[in-house]
Amino acid sequence: MKLDPELIKYLTNDHFRVLVAIEQGMRNHEFVSVPLIESLANIKRSNTFKIINHLLKHKCVFHTGKNYSGYALTYMGYDYLALRSFMKRGHVKKVLCQIGVGKESDIFICESGNKLDDNGESVHKGEPVVIKFARLGRTSFRTIKNNRDYLKGRTLQNWLYMSRIASLKEYAFMRALYDRGFPTPTPFDANRHGIVMSLVNAYPMVNVRALINPTQVYNRLLELIIQFAEYGLVHGDFNEFNLMINDDEEVTVIDFP
Repeated sequence: MKLDPELIKYLTNDHFRVLVAIEQGMRNHEFVSVPLIESLANIKRSNTFKIINHLLKHKCVFHTGKNYSGYALTYMGYDYLALRSFMKRGHVKKVLCQIGVGKESDIFICESGNKLDDNGESVHKGEPVVIKFARLGRTSFRTIKNNRDYLKGRTLQNWLYMSRIASLKEYAFMRALYDRGFPTPTPFDANRHGIVMSLVNAYPMVNVRALINPTQVYNRLLELIIQFAEYGLVHGDFNEFNLMINDDEEVTVIDFP
């Protein structure tokens, strides 16, 4: 499923009320029945069916009729819920394009919104921002369970819940590092399984074939690992895929599992 940036223009408040109702119902149910959706969304049944069919058409929800009729959010529906929150908070105005697909995330460049700081100045300074949506579940559950202890002993394998916890942890990690002067993207906001951050004007190190000062870059990378350790932290995935380098050979660390 591919996020359609234009669809959010055509989703009404009632569409989002139904999506939120399903999200709430999934806290205790794998699939949420129509009567429960209707109750949580406070929408008449005839309208609820119409809205659900529209959401089904655009793959925002999934339907099962095995043991009983019920609905669950897809990553697409979860994307729109997070995206709407970012737009309402002024961080994002429009999704422009997708720039990355990973094992556990999708990355989008967005036109920044009009979020102001406490001094009335633009937080984003008119520059584009990035949304990273977590996509846990692309790798096997066994791999996630072994390497990412988000379930804390729970047996429910809810990928949306796990992706939300992963994003909140990553945002907290990035914010702590950024506030202490580490070279990370600027973290702006987090909601559900999404993180809004600054766009790094640099290249993934995996794509760089030659450096002007390789020894200097190497020493800088070792310094960063040591600085992490001095704060009692381990990056967990410190490699050429998660390091960005610009034309001045300055390094930025991304992707904090």
